[in-house]
Amino acid sequence: ISGYSLVIQARDSGTPPLSSSVTVNVDISDVNDNSPVFTPANYTAVIQENKPVGTSILQLVVTDKDSFHNGPPFTFTILTGNEEEEFTLDPHGVLRSAVIFKHMVATEYVLCVQAKDSGKPQQVSHTYVQVRVIEESIHKPTAIPLEIFIVTMEDDFPGGVIGKIHATDQDVYDVLTYTLKSEQKSLFKVNSHDGKIIALGGLDNGKYVLNVSVSDGRFQVPIDVVVHVEQLLQEMLQNTVTIRFENVSPEDFVGLHMHGFRRTLRNAVLSQKQDSLHIISIQPVAGSNQLDMLFAVQMHTGGFYKPAYLIQKLTNARRHLENVIRISAILEKNCSGLDCQEQHCEQSLSIDSHSLMTYSTARISFVCPRFYRNVRCMC
Repeated sequence: ISGYSLVIQARDSGTPPLSSSVTVNVDISDVNDNSPVFTPANYTAVIQENKPVGTSILQLVVTDKDSFHNGPPFTFTILTGNEEEEFTLDPHGVLRSAVIFKHMVATEYVLCVQAKDSGKPQQVSHTYVQVRVIEESIHKPTAIPLEIFIVTMEDDFPGGVIGKIHATDQDVYDVLTYTLKSEQKSLFKVNSHDGKIIALGGLDNGKYVLNVSVSDGRFQVPIDVVVHVEQLLQEMLQNTVTIRFENVSPEDFVGLHMHGFRRTLRNAVLSQKQDSLHIISIQPVAGSNQLDMLFAVQMHTGGFYKPAYLIQKLTNARRHLENVIRISAILEKNCSGLDCQEQHCEQSLSIDSHSLMTYSTARISFVCPRFYRNVRCMC
């Protein structure tokens, strides 16, 4: 307890008795009676040979139960094990290399490190740090090519995470870093630590080939990343058809079924080879294990096929479509829960272009806007 606040009353013996009160604040001053504590108590670290001078090896973590003026900042000192000055320890507790280590010269170092707090008198603690020197990387990283599809409303892309690069390395202690060529950083960014790809706002329609690479510190490997951006037209929303799938997650659909189903769907509904199939959005059906996919078909002359025509085509080809994935329903209008006949049900779709859904797998990522279905009776 850092302090107490007392209210003290004095009362005399007169008739009637009179009294008054005063507040007394008692502050408890901290005495530096707690030593710094290392977490964990002792450390083990690894550094690969031939790493450059100044490579970060370890971050020491120290806490102190005393008040702030008796705790940090801490003073760190290497007491033993650094006679040849192979290591440095900065004021923040980061252990770094001071030489280029060779596995053939020494495979292990044991350092005794001291942490001293800022109190008076100062308290100290010790920890031992075991540093192993291992052979440098001998395997190149491997990365899976990534294809990203972005669907956005007319020049209204807000930006955000659009996918993640998946890379591995057979060298157990390799740390992978990701980089993007500088001239592409005005449109995209890549998180150097985890490989997440971020698109900035205002992407135009078209295809983008990103110059991304992954490095383990010794080897650098290029990664094929292609981004396709398609801008929706308002007219598409008025001519959409929904296919509802059974027992499939968005990620499984994107990673396992989307390419095959798209190809089968094109064969089923396109009247001319020059017609264009547009997948507008995919979205889970709330409270179920179903998935809705919205699409529209644009004629090569510029207009769009009417939903009734597409539904007829889909119905005729349903058996072929279900060879790829199980279909629960083909919807133009969804009157579920409404007490009106099908022909008296009016449906409208609205798109929230600022609420993007990203369904990402190792090889393919699909980014689309959230949609809302509004249905009402016209009886």
